Amino acid sequence: MSTPSQPLVPPSTFRSAGVLVALQGLLALVVAVVLLVRAVGGVEDSAANGYGTAGWFAVVGVAVGAAGGALVAGKRWARAIALVVQFLLLPVVWSLLTDSHQPLYGALLGLVVVAILVLLFSPPSSRWMAAEYGDVDEEM
Repeated sequence: MSTPSQPLVPPSTFRSAGVLVALQGLLALVVAVVLLVRAVGGVEDSAANGYGTAGWFAVVGVAVGAAGGALVAGKRWARAIALVVQFLLLPVVWSLLTDSHQPLYGALLGLVVVAILVLLFSPPSSRWMAAEYGDVDEEM
């Protein structure tokens, strides 16, 4: 019985997706800071709403940023988090492109989301993910 050869280093597609996901997390943290500053300055109608939204973006930013860092480090578990985030962002992209009348932001976010999905589902990333489970080309 032979041991499957498993590359220890993730492919560049996997790590590139990690960089993009980490940037999404960083952007969420920036939004959290902006919302917090606005809430402290009294711009929001309700202070609780401003602080709560800032807190939500902070939690999401930390989680998504950690997943991005884990992807870069080659942690397979982070792929699930990154994929769920991208699938949750697809309706946001649609809303920005249509109802919100923000086509520039929608197009930019859409490009990033699609790029991450393509990178995470690319053949090198999929093969690397499957390598943990043994030789996928082996017939039973």
